[in-house]
Amino acid sequence: MLLLKGARCIDPRVGLDAITDILIRDGSIAAVGADLPVGDDGLGTDRPLIRDLSGRVILPGLMDMHVHLREPGQEYKEDIASAARAAAQGGFVAVLAMPNTQPVTDSASRVAFVLDKARYVGVTRVHVAGALSRDLAGESLAEIGDMYKAGAVAFTDDGRGLQDCGLMRLAMDYVHQFACPVLSHCELESLVGSGVVHEGIVSTRLGLAGWPAAGEEIQIARDIALAELSGCALHIQHITTAVGLKLVREAKERGLPVSCEVTAHHLFLNENDLNATYDTNLKMNPPLRTTADNQALQEALIEGLIDVVASDHAPHAAHEKALEFERAPFGCTGLETTLSLLLTELVGLEKMSYQRLVECLAHAPRRILGLEEVGIVAGSPADLTVIDPGVRWQVEAENWQSKSANNAFIGQQLQGRASDVYVRGIPSMIEGTVCDV
Repeated sequence: MLLLKGARCIDPRVGLDAITDILIRDGSIAAVGADLPVGDDGLGTDRPLIRDLSGRVILPGLMDMHVHLREPGQEYKEDIASAARAAAQGGFVAVLAMPNTQPVTDSASRVAFVLDKARYVGVTRVHVAGALSRDLAGESLAEIGDMYKAGAVAFTDDGRGLQDCGLMRLAMDYVHQFACPVLSHCELESLVGSGVVHEGIVSTRLGLAGWPAAGEEIQIARDIALAELSGCALHIQHITTAVGLKLVREAKERGLPVSCEVTAHHLFLNENDLNATYDTNLKMNPPLRTTADNQALQEALIEGLIDVVASDHAPHAAHEKALEFERAPFGCTGLETTLSLLLTELVGLEKMSYQRLVECLAHAPRRILGLEEVGIVAGSPADLTVIDPGVRWQVEAENWQSKSANNAFIGQQLQGRASDVYVRGIPSMIEGTVCDV
């Protein structure tokens, strides 16, 4: 048994925000209450291990529903074990793996590979999203039914948008049968072309090919229409524009099964952070947009229009990011910084509550994916994230649990960080140190 004492425990789903104790037994929460007794008092026959967490904040275990594990095929960038450690360092108990591996996760055996490997290399819960199309080629459906039976919980061609409207409609009709969501990477390739940054003043000044916002927004509108036609739940990945948010708002107001996510880099960075250094850690897909889009995204997240914050953790090796801006791969790491960025930029500045943080990082991802709920309540799995809100730290270019260091926030001072993570009552991190398996 384990007794966590004296922390501020927050779970809006059960109306909890109080300094209280949590008793964990056999992987589940046995009791929640103030000054829980520690002896043989009917709660158990053994005296529990006691941890005093005064001054800390305990939340239901956080989940990142947009992570690139890179295994199989690109283990030099990341593998399942290193990603699990990075997730723990960042305060996450669970992740959703994207299918754009090599080979692509487009069959039952490849879903099973990721799930089986994850069981042996870490305590972080790993869930799998299968591909919509074979080899992400956008030409024919992947083995969706077989992948669902093997354990896939969502389907996406993330890494590129599924271009064929008829195939997307067919995919949504098919996925709808399994009560799973389609996760949509909205990128109209015929319009985006060779774009590498947001099309505007900055792209002109830097002499880089522009990526118009319409290249995202048109596909958002298309996929919302297909969600209405098929009845399939649609989740818009890494939304970046105010116009895209307007489309999602209208869809929700009409009662359509539409949700969306935003990343920390799209919340807190914009095209003006790009300069003559041509920092490839700021090359994103979709690209960093405008300051006005930043403001719209933050307001939509605080309001609840945006359902989820996800990292879109996209590790790349140093030699890849060292290429010229046009040739370097898109993406940045995010598992180890997403929580702290939200704590620093929103919660710490009292723009967003802890309750809203819990909803967008813990409850909403599981609801969208149809996963078992976790909470700070007796009977729930003991999946918990402990935060030290007082710790100050700087994002450095080294000392990552991830194999890759292509983070967009290197050099930034942050306030607040996960100190402990429990998965099924088993620690994956204690006092900031990731536990060995």
